[in-house]
Amino acid sequence: DIRKKLDKLDDKFLILVKKRIKLVNEVLKTKKYKNQIIDKKRIRKILKDIRRKSIKKKVDPVISYKIWSSMIRAFIDYEYRNFKTK
Repeated sequence: DIRKKLDKLDDKFLILVKKRIKLVNEVLKTKKYKNQIIDKKRIRKILKDIRRKSIKKKVDPVISYKIWSSMIRAFIDYEYRNFKTK
């Protein structure tokens, strides 16, 4: 059944999100000030690279852009919520 396949894929995606959270936590430990959380230059580069990679891999670049933009916003929010003053 196709829905079961989608559910399994979602489970794998959650594992990747958990791994990404661990890495973000490591980066967050290196930040001394909240104003270090948002790096607009890096965000632009990530989104540009995702677009390029999406086109190369024949993935709809609009979907990829929306997913990554949303993920970036979610992790920025996560970093603000978990920022610890040194």
